[in-house]
Amino acid sequence: MIAGSMTRLGLTAAVLVFGLDQLTKWAALFVLDLPEQSITVTPFLNLVMVWNRGVSFGMLHSAGVLAPWLLSGLALAVVIGLLVWLRRTEHWLIAIGLGLVIGGALGNVVDRLRYGAVVDFLDFHAAGYHWPAFNVADAAICIGAAVIVVDGLLAPRRQYT
Repeated sequence: MIAGSMTRLGLTAAVLVFGLDQLTKWAALFVLDLPEQSITVTPFLNLVMVWNRGVSFGMLHSAGVLAPWLLSGLALAVVIGLLVWLRRTEHWLIAIGLGLVIGGALGNVVDRLRYGAVVDFLDFHAAGYHWPAFNVADAAICIGAAVIVVDGLLAPRRQYT
């Protein structure tokens, strides 16, 4: 496949992640009414409402009025860099990984600009220990980053231009 088709593949992944992320956040807020209640789905999964004012897993939490704008600007700068990389890649796995990260980052940027915080609602837990609440965008970012790292570590050396 040529680089243009890899760009389309990555952008398709980004659009799918972005759409699924925004759809699930809308459902959490307006269909399930999670701001008013939590829902037990399984013995290890609850749906809860968490407004994340930081970055991944609440790190760099800030209630400052500029924080959403600064974090969104940083995320958009990263997305621009990833789009440049996407345009240059010739490998389908990297294109998908980049698309997952791009779509997830943009999904969280929309939340920050719309609500001033990111909508997190998936609460996995076991034996009284809870993983920090997250959303589809966060999962896509983690999976996409893992795909890129694993490919970089295990794939034969590729020549990038």
